[in-house]
Parts: sequence; structure tokens; C-alpha cells
Amino acid sequence: MVGRVLQTLCMHRRYAACMATIQVRNVSDATHAVLRRRAGTAGMSLQEYLSRELDELAARPTVAEVLGRAGERSGGDLPGAMAVDLVRSDRDAR
Repeated sequence: MVGRVLQTLCMHRRYAACMATIQVRNVSDATHAVLRRRAGTAGMSLQEYLSRELDELAARPTVAEVLGRAGERSGGDLPGAMAVDLVRSDRDAR
């Protein structure tokens, strides 16, 4: 029995060593209650729920990241006013 407990502890430590830990302090009671309720509704622990939400948040680029990538792709030499005129004429032709 002791061997199994030690094996489980070692496996847990190896797993935990691969995962980062985030601690959030000073969360309001109301926010904690809402998140705990949402986790329960989803059939998850609060830790599982928040981990999933953080994964989804990290997967979506911020506006600044999108604009930065768009800026890296720029480089055309078409003046803005000409681009506007071309778009308008294209729309009018439809």
C-alpha cells in the first residue's frame, strides 16, 4: 500500500512539474460564486473550468496582436484615397 501511495505521489509531481501554476488573489466573493456556479453547471471543478477558460482566452489573439500581424503584411504602394475610390466603384458596380 505504501508503495502505491509513493508511486502516485511521484506521478503527481512529474505531472505538476510539466504544468505552470497561476494564483489569482483578491477575487471578490461575488465573482468566485459566479465562477463556481458556472463550473458546477458545466460539470467541472473550478480549477478545470478556469483552466479551460484560460486556454480559450489564450487562443484568441488580442486586437493589438491582430493589428500587429496586419501591419507586418502591409507594404502596398496604393494611396489610401485611391483605395477608397476603387472600393466605392466596385460597390457601385454591383
